[in-house]
Amino acid sequence: MESAPRLKAEIWVKGLIRRCEVEGVTAMVVRRGDATSGTVLVKVNTLDGKARVYSPTRDGDGALIWMSAGEARPEAEADAYIEKQRKFDPDLWVVEIEDRAGRHFLLEPVN
Repeated sequence: MESAPRLKAEIWVKGLIRRCEVEGVTAMVVRRGDATSGTVLVKVNTLDGKARVYSPTRDGDGALIWMSAGEARPEAEADAYIEKQRKFDPDLWVVEIEDRAGRHFLLEPVN
């Protein structure tokens, strides 16, 4: 079974930001990683001092899914989690979405 070609990280990030903009939601790159193959973390800031972080993984069939790094937590804890991940992966992208409703705008399944 052939796998579908992966979308470059930079193009995927631009698409996510555009989906947010269409809905009137602010989204920005807070850390730029490798344009081609960097991993992307998505931080959703609910503007009440809390945030949730989503990271990509693959399911049993190899399809992209997103996992939440737990419940919404104080923003400082979310930032600490992101910093820890950045130390493991210097090519990491971080996109922050500011949405009081906590929407992530990810098209793939989220667990």
